[in-house]
Amino acid sequence: MSSRLWLAVAFVIAFGAEPTHAEASSDVISVTLDQAKVAKLPPGTSTLIIGNPMIADVTMLKTGDSMVITAKAFGETNVIALGPGGSVIEERQIQVLPAKTTVILQKGSSRVSYACNPDCMPLVTLGDDNDVFKAGTTEVTMRNSLAQGSASPSAEIAGK
Repeated sequence: MSSRLWLAVAFVIAFGAEPTHAEASSDVISVTLDQAKVAKLPPGTSTLIIGNPMIADVTMLKTGDSMVITAKAFGETNVIALGPGGSVIEERQIQVLPAKTTVILQKGSSRVSYACNPDCMPLVTLGDDNDVFKAGTTEVTMRNSLAQGSASPSAEIAGK
């Protein structure tokens, strides 16, 4: 046998034939930053506790069988499901990840993010340069105000 074939056989024996992924674990819920995901709750859940509400937020749906997880910042936290008597039913990890279509340009300590799918457009993202972040946030706020009809362009520009 060639050395490549022996290496492949050794790899399969050591690690198994099935690829493993962090998301394959039922204890980890991966959510993309600034997105939401619906996840099932164990039966009997009456209360949810989130470890770090700055990373993610959880809301139990009225049916009581699902929750909505909203990703707010990069990182990891946990969610604990409690039963009516306060007993722990289940604990799961929440992992907040960046979007796969984000391109980051780094020049020294300055960082700018772009959403590229297929064209690249500026993106307001945690960790970007303060001036770029503020300018992007101002544009998004002004656009949303105009869309809601709550402000005129001249009033927004005069407020700068």
